[in-house]
Amino acid sequence: MRKFLIPVLLLLFAYGCAENQIPVETQTLFIGTYTDGSSEGIYTLQFNPETGTLDSLELKAKLPNPSFLAISKDKKNLFAVQETADFDSLGGGITSFSLQNDELKILNSKGSGGAHPCHVAVSSNNQIAVSNYTGGNLAIFDLGEDGSLAERQLIEHNVDTLKTAHVHKAHFNEDGLFVADLGLSALKRYDKQPYGWVPAHQNTIEMGQGAGSRHFVFSENKAYLYVLNELNATIVVLKRDDEGSYNIIQTAATNDDPKWCADIHLSSDGKFLYSSNRGKNTIVIYTVDAENGEITFVGNESTRGNSPRNFTIDPTGKFVLAGNQKSDNITVFRRDAEKGTLEFLKEYKVPSPVCLVFL
Repeated sequence: MRKFLIPVLLLLFAYGCAENQIPVETQTLFIGTYTDGSSEGIYTLQFNPETGTLDSLELKAKLPNPSFLAISKDKKNLFAVQETADFDSLGGGITSFSLQNDELKILNSKGSGGAHPCHVAVSSNNQIAVSNYTGGNLAIFDLGEDGSLAERQLIEHNVDTLKTAHVHKAHFNEDGLFVADLGLSALKRYDKQPYGWVPAHQNTIEMGQGAGSRHFVFSENKAYLYVLNELNATIVVLKRDDEGSYNIIQTAATNDDPKWCADIHLSSDGKFLYSSNRGKNTIVIYTVDAENGEITFVGNESTRGNSPRNFTIDPTGKFVLAGNQKSDNITVFRRDAEKGTLEFLKEYKVPSPVCLVFL
C-alpha cells in the first residue's frame, strides 16, 4: 500500500499548485493598418505581459486605411483615421467607435476636411484633433456624450507661406495644442478660447530648413520637448522657459541615413528615449540626462522587418513592440530597464501594421 501512497500524494500536490496558480491577464493590442494589400481594417492581438508573447489575431472593424488609432482616456471610445483622399470632396475621414469588452461598434464617421489624415489625438475636454497630411490642415472635432463626432473646426497651415504644409501630429496638454508640420519643418501652437482654437503666443517653433518635423513627445513634467524630424534624421531637444516658451538646446543625429524617421517615445521613468527609423529599419536608443534633458546615443536595434512606421512600449515598460509596415510583421523586444537596450524575442505576422495602441 505504501508504494502507491507517495505517487498519489505527489499528484495531489501538483494538482493543488495548479489550482492556486493565477492566470496571467492579457492586454489587448489594437492595430491600425493600410488596406491596399491583404489587410481589411483594424485588428487586435492579445499580449502576455509576463512572457511578451502575442496571439489570437482578430479583425475588429473593416475600414479603409485606418492608419492611426487613439483610445479615449476612459477607454470607452476608439477613434480611427481613414487615410484616403476620397471619403468626401475634401479628402479623408475619421471614424468614432464605442469600445466595450474589446469590441468596436461604429458611432459615426465624418470628413476630416483634408486629404490623407495620418494622426488623431484625444483631449481631456471632449475633443479630438485630426492631422491631414496632404490637406495641410488640422481638424478639431467636438465630441458628443457618447464619443460621437460633432462640430468641426479647421485650421489651415497653407497660409502666407512658400512651403507646402503637411500636418503630421497633434497633442493636447495643459499648455494648449501642439502640432507638428512636416512640410513647414516646424511646430505650431494653439490656445483654446470660447470660440475655438487660436494661435498661441509662441505660434511657430522652427526646426530648421528641410528638417521635416513629424512626431514629438514631452517629458512628464513638460520641462522638455523632443521633436523627431523625418527628413534630416534628427531629434531636437527643447526646454521650457518661465514664460512657457520652448527653446532649442540640442540637435542630435539619429544615424547616418538622413531620411524616414517615424516615431518617438520616452520610457515611463523618463530615463530613455526611443525613435524608429525606416531608412535603417531600426529603433534608436538614447539615455536622457535628468539634470538638463539632453540625450546621448546608446545604440541601434534592428526591428527585424521593413519600414517600422510605429512602435510602442507596453504598459509594464518591460517590452517594446514595433510594427513593420512593408514586411507585414510585428516584432517584440524585451527592454532592459537599467540600460535601455532591447533584446529581440519573436515576430508575428500581421498585414501592413502601422499603428500599435494598447487598451
